[in-house]
Amino acid sequence: MTKFAEPMARLIDELKKLPGIGSKSAQRLAFHILRSSDEDADLLAGAIHEVKASLHLCSICNNITDVDPCVYCSNESRNQRLICVVEEPTNINSVEKTRSYNGVYHVLHGAISPLHGVGPEHLRISALTKRVENGDVDELILATNPTVEGEATAHYLTKLLKRTGVKVTRIATGIPAGSDIEYADEVTMSKAIEGRREL
Repeated sequence: MTKFAEPMARLIDELKKLPGIGSKSAQRLAFHILRSSDEDADLLAGAIHEVKASLHLCSICNNITDVDPCVYCSNESRNQRLICVVEEPTNINSVEKTRSYNGVYHVLHGAISPLHGVGPEHLRISALTKRVENGDVDELILATNPTVEGEATAHYLTKLLKRTGVKVTRIATGIPAGSDIEYADEVTMSKAIEGRREL
């Protein structure tokens, strides 16, 4: 086993904690940082420090932001009564890329997963419930991932919030545009048939 100098070994160990970064990738990144100029290394360290110091959760939707409320919640041109519920802040970008959604968001910061010890109490559901109970919502679009955990979360939220009288909808799932039906698995094909619409 290769021995690295203590500072390099510590940097590799810290980089391995990043999602999707294994030992080899961590070593490549560490050596890249070592070969970088002092200025580049300082800029990287400064950016990491600044993101930890400056970013926090929006007090309304739980999106990661440097202003409170976030740019979506404070934008008066957006439909504040239409809320798209997503699992993670990164999901917002996917919805925004469509350029067809003009409502606001609510970020759960995860999905229900009993196998991993994540229950509804671990998610940011209470703030969503409060928004609905205040009468500030016409429709909730549940845009959780089409996974077992995402479906369980959507089912839980539907049962919880449907009794309030708010309209609860679920994003459609099924065959992606541009793909071939031949390669669709049975769950994807089943969802596509369930979500069919009249032409």
